[in-house]
Amino acid sequence: MNFDINLWMKEYSSELRKIFGNRIWFVGLQGSYGRNEVTEQSDIDAVVILDKVTLEDIKAYSALLDRLPYREKACGFISGKQELLNWEKSDLFQFYYDTLPIIGSLNSLKEYFTAADVRRAIRIGACNIYHGCMHNMVHEKSWELLEGLYKSSAFTLQAAGFLQTDKYERCRKDLLNHLLPEDQAILLIGQTLKNTNLTERKEFERLSATLLSWASHWIVRCGTTQQQTESDADSLEP
Repeated sequence: MNFDINLWMKEYSSELRKIFGNRIWFVGLQGSYGRNEVTEQSDIDAVVILDKVTLEDIKAYSALLDRLPYREKACGFISGKQELLNWEKSDLFQFYYDTLPIIGSLNSLKEYFTAADVRRAIRIGACNIYHGCMHNMVHEKSWELLEGLYKSSAFTLQAAGFLQTDKYERCRKDLLNHLLPEDQAILLIGQTLKNTNLTERKEFERLSATLLSWASHWIVRCGTTQQQTESDADSLEP
């Protein structure tokens, strides 16, 4: 497929300016195109933040995408500025670091989240993986679901890497070098599952148990850290 993301984003940005003008606060790119890890299945995860979003704006934005080439690849996120500024801070942390700016800047968002929000991002991600993994082991027993859980763990690993090194790596290959060995193993398994067609039951159980144990570790670690932080804060009160 002869698709150039830079040309598409240029046309996309031009159309946005025609419709929304100076109401545009930010335009960016996320996902595999933003990380330069593109596959044939990659979507265009475009982000646009306006001063506010009305029903008419949503209709106009949808119509804009309908006019662009490769409409079937376009997805992403549109929001009003105030909604974004008041977003769940653990999500805002990853939104800030995982979005490639095209128009405007997200630098002002850094003041909205703290290390506690990073730990919360890890704990929420680990909880979701733990729940999904347990459900899959008991009920679905699906290799496809297991692969999806390993894929989603990459976002939790990005937050874990940031917590431990104070550096956020969008690209998986760069992330690997900033993780502890037990975290590296999860990322590597995810990459293996992406390129391998496994069917053996024992291997399914082993890989599921590995992911479950990893998620459990981070749930307890970040939960304990949060309890200690709250305890320390209480002890400072008069």
